[in-house]
Amino acid sequence: MLEINTHKNRQFDLIVWDWDGTIANSTGMIVNAIVKAAEQVGLPTLDPQAASNIIGLGLKESIYALYGDIPAAQAQALATQYTTNYYAGESEIPLFEGAKETVIELNRRGFKLAVATGKGRRGLNLALQHCGLSNYFHATRTVDECFSKPHPQMLDEIMDKLVITPERTLMIGDTNYDLQMAQNAGVNAVGVTFGAQAGEKLLSYNPLQLFHRFDELSTWLLREI
Repeated sequence: MLEINTHKNRQFDLIVWDWDGTIANSTGMIVNAIVKAAEQVGLPTLDPQAASNIIGLGLKESIYALYGDIPAAQAQALATQYTTNYYAGESEIPLFEGAKETVIELNRRGFKLAVATGKGRRGLNLALQHCGLSNYFHATRTVDECFSKPHPQMLDEIMDKLVITPERTLMIGDTNYDLQMAQNAGVNAVGVTFGAQAGEKLLSYNPLQLFHRFDELSTWLLREI
């Protein structure tokens, strides 16, 4: 049994999670959906690594990052086809092994938990319902309601809602957008490399820790914070 930190010794009261690539093992599916969508609507072929690098942004911002200022009709066609591709398999996306149990245990120990994601509201609600974690998060923010990462609005609104200060908040994410959002909000962050981006890209944002497997992250959360 892992030793439980008392509330007095805790470093943080609020843990904010990114979703795709951090809790959900969805990176491959997102990449395939956007690469296939680009082909379906007649846009230049996307390199899978380039597609992976935009994970974490909102869909509108992702399309701009990949293709620049293309005509609105093309951008809309790509967005529509990507959404169709993604939702065709969304219910099959697994969580990383141990993720559900870790969230439930952190909730049981009294931490406030939240999600800040580049997903839309519909997608996040479906994902939470599918994996059975809807009742374990005290606040969630999506790109439908806030500016896209790395703007700090998602974190700012979550902290305001839960009445928790930046120094008592920890952000966990797999992209530079997550870690830069944390910096912009004055929040400490942890990076993970089992999602969309490699460690080299994350280290420049000075994460407290960098984890290469979910079980390492889980052990640290349950023992150290």
